[in-house]
Amino acid sequence: MTRSARVVLILLGVSLLVGAITGNSLYFRLGYIWAGLLGVSWVMSRLALRGVNLRRRPRALRSQVGQIFEEHYELQNNSRWPRLWIEVHDASTLPGAHGSHVITLIGGRESRTYLARTRLVQRGVFPLGPTTLVSGDVFGLFPVNRTFPTTDSVLVYPILVDVRGFPNPPGLLPGGEALRRRTPQITSNAAGVREYAPGDPLNRIHWVSTARRDRLIVKEFELDPLADVWIFVDAARSVQAAKPYKPPEFDPRDFWRKRYKFEMPPITIEYSVTAAASLARYYLQRGRSVGLAYADQTVRILPSDRGGRQLGKILEALALVRAEGEMPLQGLVEAQARHLPRGSTVVLITPSTADSVYRTVDLLVRRGLRPVVVLIDAVTFGGYFSTQRVVESLKMMNVPYCQVQEGQDLGVVLSTTVGKPNWT
Repeated sequence: MTRSARVVLILLGVSLLVGAITGNSLYFRLGYIWAGLLGVSWVMSRLALRGVNLRRRPRALRSQVGQIFEEHYELQNNSRWPRLWIEVHDASTLPGAHGSHVITLIGGRESRTYLARTRLVQRGVFPLGPTTLVSGDVFGLFPVNRTFPTTDSVLVYPILVDVRGFPNPPGLLPGGEALRRRTPQITSNAAGVREYAPGDPLNRIHWVSTARRDRLIVKEFELDPLADVWIFVDAARSVQAAKPYKPPEFDPRDFWRKRYKFEMPPITIEYSVTAAASLARYYLQRGRSVGLAYADQTVRILPSDRGGRQLGKILEALALVRAEGEMPLQGLVEAQARHLPRGSTVVLITPSTADSVYRTVDLLVRRGLRPVVVLIDAVTFGGYFSTQRVVESLKMMNVPYCQVQEGQDLGVVLSTTVGKPNWT
């Protein structure tokens, strides 16, 4: 019960009590007024949201940090009685969400719509809801609400920057031999044929063999001699650093700007994730097979693959990375290095300044792999130790690297790796 309703009840009680004591009919009439007010208000509140429905339709359920997320709200009054006011309250955890709205004077059998636009400032998965409708009587004595559960979620990908050049893995062998290993991918190296299995794409059917044997026969392929690319992201909590950061406030004028530059938050894990996503796109656009590995609360290994579908998988995985891991990068690499084909390029992205960085690089070199290191300079993010010692060690080992500092253009830095790789 609201405070206003309690006041009316007190006035009703006082009026009846004084009327009984004094016998004055005026007080009884006042009591009837207060009682009638309570009764009418209660009935109005019970009918306020009857026959009212809400639909919210996002334009897209996948977007990217820095872009505009647009959502369409439709409030339907299926009753023939008008509604004075209805408040739409959006309880979504999406930062900066602007879905809450107040709609007044809704006619019978009428629908009202509005658009909610939000500048996406944080990657991750955010539920679109729950959504609550709040209404009541004219005097606000008996407010009522109705909650619509969450039905959709929006997946926000990390920022992507343009990388113009980065060390590319050459072929595994000078002669370009194929790896004798079957693959579900379609490559230029046909290895043989086999019986058709449910789920095989039609473009793999070998029609000559099918006509000869009078049953469906499909082609098998082997991996081509291009080296795989593996990207390792250091998500250990102990090596991260961050400066105080306040997300930018939403400005409606941004909708009409042709270009909007989103400033990356001064957090090492955000720079690491953006670097990983951008390099994955760079390699995939050049026909490479790219895999991803990181360890936050769980170890996530995304097998290497090619194509736009693989980029979507990588972006989805990176959108969920949290700097909450306990496993150091060295442990993650040691666990996976034995499974990587010789000649693969391994991109290490880390803000760590410990000796384990170049020990990890040395392990990769001894296993016949080709490391490239992206160092996130934690001291520029409010950390305590510089990466200079690691840089000197990488120079001595002839390992290509790039050093990223807070506030730098990440695309430019990634395009200017230092050191000539000794990949012979």
